[in-house]
Amino acid sequence: MSDGIERKHLLGLSLQELTSLALEAGQPSYRGKQLFEGLYAGRVHSLEDISTLPVEFRRSLAQTGISVGLPAIDKKFVSKDGTVRYLIGFPDGQSVETVWMPEGDSGEAGDGTEAGEQTFSRPFDRATICVSSQVGCAVACQFCMTALLGVKRNLSAGEIVGQISAVLEDQKVSPPHDRINLVFMGMGEPFLNYDNFIKASRLLVEGVGIPETRMTVSTAGIVPRIYDFGQEEIRPKLAISLNASNDEARDRLMPINRKWNLEKLMGAAREFPLRNREKLTFEYVLLSEVNDAPQNAREVVDLIRGLRAKVNLIALNPGPGIDFQTPAQQRVLDFQKILISAGIPTFVRRPRGRDIYAACGQLKRTVELTA
Repeated sequence: MSDGIERKHLLGLSLQELTSLALEAGQPSYRGKQLFEGLYAGRVHSLEDISTLPVEFRRSLAQTGISVGLPAIDKKFVSKDGTVRYLIGFPDGQSVETVWMPEGDSGEAGDGTEAGEQTFSRPFDRATICVSSQVGCAVACQFCMTALLGVKRNLSAGEIVGQISAVLEDQKVSPPHDRINLVFMGMGEPFLNYDNFIKASRLLVEGVGIPETRMTVSTAGIVPRIYDFGQEEIRPKLAISLNASNDEARDRLMPINRKWNLEKLMGAAREFPLRNREKLTFEYVLLSEVNDAPQNAREVVDLIRGLRAKVNLIALNPGPGIDFQTPAQQRVLDFQKILISAGIPTFVRRPRGRDIYAACGQLKRTVELTA
């Protein structure tokens, strides 16, 4: 293939790339659009499922070793709160976790609001899918189970989109008819796999039908990529994992801070070009007696003051190998009160799927459940 594009798997190719593939096979250009629609809107499992394509074209693609490339669901764990943790497998034997969080009509997963008790039987009002961008993670946040894996490799754009397609298919839902939110907050640091993450975002908007306004990406603070991200034509909303109120604490909890400290990080946040009515989100994992004191809250106020932003507070989700404790609820509420009193919208994120190791910071491809 003359342009050097990897075409063993079709999932992850853009409309332009699929059109080039069709033209090289002697097909009219509109066959590219038929492929695109089948892959992303139709979520087909095989080329045979794209009935709009001529039989001979489907056969010729298959004969050259080209396949759809939809990943497999290896295992599935269901929480008592309705959350589902998927172990998604790839042909090379690697796997990642993807989390499905259904919601009723009084709260929205991923937006920091407090939801009441829900009955998680369909029809649901909305759902959020938490998506992985890498196998493991290299950022090494000290309170995160994923960090214990290290990083194995980046996911391709097709593997990122494929996670979502596999979950949507398993749940029998289809955007935009069904209200689906995406949070790139699973395994990995999306901004260390920037090009594949951005390409996947475009494909999700243009092909799968999930608006960019229903997507949020979280970064631990890869400052140069924050500047790049602000210039993207299609981009999700931005969340920054803060997790400490000063450099001394952040150096210890998040080693990435030694490369891009709070001054650099907050400088990038202040220069980030927000759209109309858009806010930055700052995520703050509260660790008992480590970063949850009133003084820490006041320092967070000083960092964020003047920004169009909100804060999501996350009481630590515990797990094996993590040497921190979950703070008492009153300390969480006291921290929240200080930020709200300073005029900063602040929400305590309700843990989802903690009993199946599906909550924030717990993703580690855990197969045996002991929680």
